[in-house]
Amino acid sequence: MMAFRRREGEFFDVLETRDAEAREEALMAALAAHVAQARRQAPYYARVLQHVDPDQVTSRAALAALPLTRKSDLVMLQAARPAFGDLTAIPPGRLARIFVSPGPIYDPESPGRDFFRFGRALFATGLRAGQILHNTFSCHFTPAGTMMERGARAVGATVVPAGPGNLELQARAIAHLRSHCYAGTPEFLKAILEKADELGLDLAPLRRGHVTGGAYTPPLRASYGDCGLTVLQSYGTADLGLVAYKSEAREGLILDEHVIVEIVRPGTGEPLPDGEVGEVVVTLFVPEYPLIRFATGDLSAIMPGQSLCGRTNTRIRGWLSRADQAAKVRGTLVRPEQIADLARRFPGLGRMRLVISRVGEADRMTLSVETASPEPGLAERLAETLQAVTKLRGEVTLVAPGTLAKDGRVIEDVCAVE
Repeated sequence: MMAFRRREGEFFDVLETRDAEAREEALMAALAAHVAQARRQAPYYARVLQHVDPDQVTSRAALAALPLTRKSDLVMLQAARPAFGDLTAIPPGRLARIFVSPGPIYDPESPGRDFFRFGRALFATGLRAGQILHNTFSCHFTPAGTMMERGARAVGATVVPAGPGNLELQARAIAHLRSHCYAGTPEFLKAILEKADELGLDLAPLRRGHVTGGAYTPPLRASYGDCGLTVLQSYGTADLGLVAYKSEAREGLILDEHVIVEIVRPGTGEPLPDGEVGEVVVTLFVPEYPLIRFATGDLSAIMPGQSLCGRTNTRIRGWLSRADQAAKVRGTLVRPEQIADLARRFPGLGRMRLVISRVGEADRMTLSVETASPEPGLAERLAETLQAVTKLRGEVTLVAPGTLAKDGRVIEDVCAVE
């Protein structure tokens, strides 16, 4: 564990250093009003939550009883009810921008403030008022460029809207303007630095970087450290904006102050104990786009304790993998929700994992199930239920508790091409 000295003035606002109990009390106090507002102003939630009493949604247990809204369903929802599937609380004409992500998925941005809340993450990276951010994210269709620009303006920094491409111009602009901080994908900064070396340019003022939207690998982190650069990352989505961010303490990603994050068993809405890997589900406290229990399809886990930097919010491990583990078996799609359905029919059993393999040219399904006391005929009953749920035959193997990895995997296709 690296040593880290807390410095005065190193926090974006007072919310970051709240007592954990005070934060939880504030979030739960705001939750009922948030649910009520979503029901009142977003037609989608008026339908989905019509039987929910918002005044009763004042705890994590009550929140966990609400239905999920899956990111994977947004294309269908928005196609059926343009432009936003009835999830927004204001008309499209009152928005500042409408972004188009692959799918297509349409993402709203309201006017006025740091809508995507990346100011907090950029501040944690070290960007300050009066400095210059070199922003290489695109501002066309997708929101990443705007996320960084509005975040930098919230900090009080100036922005160079560079966008992607043209390495020579990127390097020359950073050298000429003496930019202090980079924003972009992890790999692109390396390419800019190499081009600057090739051109003999001095990028000495560029000491910090904020990266997202790609794999920030250990070798890449090490290379930036060798150059004397502090390059930190964040996790967010086009729908939610910022979810979590790294500080200079570097251990885990600290949750944004305007979200509630649950880690749930893939294929279900069931929250998992801290430390277990599961799907990231986010409730977003943004009035214009009041997403409630938004299932991202990403895997992560809650980390114990607090950051050494002095920020007191919960930490997650960051993006680990995708939760959508659907696999085709003999031409039929098998989904985690089906394994969750099977598990509900056999209460008291432990983890389950369906492994898809190949024997010659034939697909093979094997369901491993943890159980401490296997009853006679249990494997056969599980196999029958597996076939009833998936419409496919499979084998069942009973294993001891603790045998299956706590990695969030429900379906594993061992022959899938990564």
